[in-house]
Amino acid sequence: MTRAVRIFLDANILFSAAKSDGPIRALIERLLDAGHECRVDGYVIDEARRNISAKAASQMQSLDALLSRVHVAATSPATLGADIEGLPEKDRPVVAAAKALSCEILVTGDRTHFGRFYGRFLHGVRIQSPRSLYDHFFPKR
Repeated sequence: MTRAVRIFLDANILFSAAKSDGPIRALIERLLDAGHECRVDGYVIDEARRNISAKAASQMQSLDALLSRVHVAATSPATLGADIEGLPEKDRPVVAAAKALSCEILVTGDRTHFGRFYGRFLHGVRIQSPRSLYDHFFPKR
């Protein structure tokens, strides 16, 4: 087994895992079962709740069940200090929270805003897609 890693979950990951019992939920469950620590803060929880309420209100209990299994922190007051070229202002608190919560990885399915950063480090946090994260921790043998 690889050493335990702290992984920050973006709001779209929370939304996808809560909305359906599909590959994103399975990924989070495998990460947790393998001893990795998934972390979130109030900022991404608020966004996930807004999206669940608007698009899949019947799945709010699934979101709450998921949140009961991960490390939940208050909204991080941390700022990055420096702009990240090409990253919208609304996404910068996500990177700041991942850094403030000592996460090594931020997993996000937001290809529009984070796609160009996949596989790269932003302020010491590696940005990964769900697929690349899965392949990293659970390679085919």
